[in-house]
Amino acid sequence: MTVKEIFETMDYGTAPESAGDALAWITDQGARFGHFIDGAFTDPGDTFATINPASGEVLAEITKGSGADMDAAIAAARRAQPRWEKQGGKARARFLYALARLLQKHARLAAVLETLDSGKPIREARDIDVPLAQRHFYYHAGLAQLLDEERPDTKAHGVCGQVIPWNFPLLMLAWKVAPALAAGNTVVLKPAEWTSLTALFFADLCRQAGLPKGVVNIVTGDGTTGAALVGAEVDKIAFTGSTEVGRAIREATAGQGKALTLELGGKSPYIVFEDADLDSAVEGLVDAIWFNGGQVCCAGSRLLVQEGIAQRFHGKLRARMDTLRVGNPLDKSIDVGAIVHPDHLSRIRQLVDGRGEGTPYRAKTAMPEGCYYPPTLITGLSPASELMQEEIFGPVLTATTFRTPSEAVEIANNTRYGLAASVWSENINTALDIAPKLAAGVVWVNGTNMFDAAAGFGGLRESGFGREGGWEGLDAYLAPAEGKALKPVAAFTGETAEPQPVDRTAKLYIGGKQARPDGGYSRTVYTRAGKLIGQAPIANRKDVRNAVEAARGAGGWAAATAHNRAQVLYYLAENLSARGDEIAKLIDRMTGGRTGKTEVEASVDTLFTWAAMADKAGGEVKQVPIRGVALGMREPVGVIGTLCPDAAPLSGLVSVMAPALAMGNRLVAVASEPFPLIAAEMIQLLETSDVPAGAVNLLTGTHAELAPTLAAHADVDAVWCFSSGDLDASVERASAGNLKRSWVSGGRDLSAVTTRDWLAAATEIKTVWIPYGA
Repeated sequence: MTVKEIFETMDYGTAPESAGDALAWITDQGARFGHFIDGAFTDPGDTFATINPASGEVLAEITKGSGADMDAAIAAARRAQPRWEKQGGKARARFLYALARLLQKHARLAAVLETLDSGKPIREARDIDVPLAQRHFYYHAGLAQLLDEERPDTKAHGVCGQVIPWNFPLLMLAWKVAPALAAGNTVVLKPAEWTSLTALFFADLCRQAGLPKGVVNIVTGDGTTGAALVGAEVDKIAFTGSTEVGRAIREATAGQGKALTLELGGKSPYIVFEDADLDSAVEGLVDAIWFNGGQVCCAGSRLLVQEGIAQRFHGKLRARMDTLRVGNPLDKSIDVGAIVHPDHLSRIRQLVDGRGEGTPYRAKTAMPEGCYYPPTLITGLSPASELMQEEIFGPVLTATTFRTPSEAVEIANNTRYGLAASVWSENINTALDIAPKLAAGVVWVNGTNMFDAAAGFGGLRESGFGREGGWEGLDAYLAPAEGKALKPVAAFTGETAEPQPVDRTAKLYIGGKQARPDGGYSRTVYTRAGKLIGQAPIANRKDVRNAVEAARGAGGWAAATAHNRAQVLYYLAENLSARGDEIAKLIDRMTGGRTGKTEVEASVDTLFTWAAMADKAGGEVKQVPIRGVALGMREPVGVIGTLCPDAAPLSGLVSVMAPALAMGNRLVAVASEPFPLIAAEMIQLLETSDVPAGAVNLLTGTHAELAPTLAAHADVDAVWCFSSGDLDASVERASAGNLKRSWVSGGRDLSAVTTRDWLAAATEIKTVWIPYGA
């Protein structure tokens, strides 16, 4: 080809990266790897091959971890953890810094190993994965340095079990290992079966950094190895992978007292408005869906284009697709590399070929033989189409159109996932109006796939819970101080029956109205001496359903200003204080104690505290390395179902109600089981304090019967269980249905729960990235 022809065609010449050093490193290790346990590599055991997906060649033999291997790794981590935590954050920071420096020194080797093992283009591994992994260790070295001063009331969980996926092996390792070590935990990590090499390379760096034995342990294997880790005696599980496996992990760990974070699947919308810079939006879309061959949990795989520009935008997109280069991932001129494994390639083909609707367009580009799939656009799909709803996890873009901004939001949120979203518009008013309305943990404005260690990343709904990055990510690896042990609280018994001097019928409170229980049953409430106080309604499944429906319909509370919510809470506190003596006497009668006055005072103080907090917890600006800003915005979780503490009927109810309301949530609360009549008093307070109908719904009844129903309800976004009954396992297991967030007592009362803990439980952090430039 002549120089003239090159300028006329603008074809790229090949620019192959040498794999020699990476293959030499594999050979130096014997091309057969054992596990990394207690600071040393074990002898290889029963092995399986790890292949280069671009060529099909075997790179190395990897040991499949057994139960004994996992026990040895956990034992090593358990021995090392107390001393590692006791060193303090500043000492741990030095090791994290050393790991970051070593990753920098061996950056090229790490990038080539990643490309060989996963099939992703070398440009992506070199320019994105490895630098971001370095960044996470640097950033968390800084958090470790500041930890003792910034989080003095916390401690490490202990031993963390971590399971990472095959699409970003080294980067996902950094996302999990760095915060765990910074917080004082030790780690047992299980890398993906198909892509274990960079994890083993990292183990070698741990030795070079002088990391104490047992602090990091890496056990390779398949799904059974991961299941062994999840079921083992560890204190926290962190998992990134499919929603189906995440749900199984939630069920398997229910009631075990293990902390849990899940970063799961996604079907992220890519929304293009008619006033967008269309050429920039096309380039952004190339990055959104064909980065790493679309094998990205937050890939912009659902294209939503405003109807008036759809034909023109699709034409530009098809033309750009035809210029994408698919081929050898080690070629620096390649745009799309290999699919990670033949089994995954087969799954992509089955989903696309088995579609019931839509018109596919495959890029008119040369396709090599082997484990590759062409960049594909499928148009003409309805929002409910399987391909618009299910994660394909490949270089396949599905598309539909919308007419108005409100319709764009409706279509974008019409999914069980909630991981990420992109909004394209040259009108900043449009972009910033749409971003908060999207059900997503991360929103990019006029951009996509922006990540940084300082900015939290994570999802909503069935995309999981928890964040990675920022202080919020580190907090997931810190355990709060423990409260006092919970003791079961039983209701008092007696023999007195009707009639009472004045028959006051207590009711449920649903949608701003007092309601009789659906089942028509009530139970009698007695004093310690066996004297009749009154009757309390017994709620059932239908009452829970009605309460959740009312809470979901009260979305205006979330849209109210923080100042407005604060005023309502102040008013509620005033009304409680005005009736304080009367309510204190009722508490003393119900509980047989003399704590009524103290409870009322504590409840008034709690309401005032959260009224004050309502407009002071909006979030923060993240210090990310872009020309722009990343906003960590606190948003309400949504509808929270809660089983209130038993022993303190008023302060227990107020302690969960106040933070939930202050942050804009709606509440379905089941009052103290042994002392339920406090709910009748709270109903009167709510009715006279301008609390909107449906924002708070109060039920009374048996916690053990109502807890599974509330936790399993698909329209409940989080469930809190502080009952004195042993309900943790049933609540966590039931919550796995839609992977809602759960917070259970763990057999401890709320005495050690801090304002920061309540704030974290009552909000989701949405990271909104806004690049700018004239």
